[in-house]
Amino acid sequence: MSAETPAEAGQFTRRRLQFRAWRGTRPFWAGLFVLLGGFPIMYFPYAHLQLGHLTLAMATTAGAGSLIIGVLLVVLGVSLWFQKHIRVFAGVAAILLALVSIPVSNFGGFVMGFLLALIGGAMAVAWAEGVPPAPEDVERAGPVPGGAPEAEPGPLVDPMVDPVGEGGPSQNLEALGENDLSGTSPANGANGRRSAG
Repeated sequence: MSAETPAEAGQFTRRRLQFRAWRGTRPFWAGLFVLLGGFPIMYFPYAHLQLGHLTLAMATTAGAGSLIIGVLLVVLGVSLWFQKHIRVFAGVAAILLALVSIPVSNFGGFVMGFLLALIGGAMAVAWAEGVPPAPEDVERAGPVPGGAPEAEPGPLVDPMVDPVGEGGPSQNLEALGENDLSGTSPANGANGRRSAG
């Protein structure tokens, strides 16, 4: 097989591309950060760290609260993957749970879980579904045959400024319809108010 001959896409490549397409239609990274933020928050209150011959128990009186916050963050992270329409609720809830975890569970899982949940919640709130790109063939084809020709944009002229220097801004109002008393055009100086006359 030469370098110019492309190989047939294998099962791994096809699955990877399917996962990539699935991941692109939802706040995947926000869900992952929220999910990962829940683990240190619920782990550290029940952990026993060994420092040499010294066992350090970090159990607190709010161990159940830490477990509840951690499990809720994991559930919110998974729900961000499969229920993308609740992204704002899940993001705000993740931010609030991250803030509550600071006093409840060892400074939010020694700040690791707090930061992960906070960043993931902010990403979930800020995520917006992308717009599919327009086909390139339509853009390159130009105007549609038989359609109306596009008008060339003319120079932008402020009606209140006299470009020639003759007569001031009132001379320019004649061209825009000085007798227009609808008050909807600021060109006649009415500023949206009705004028009599």
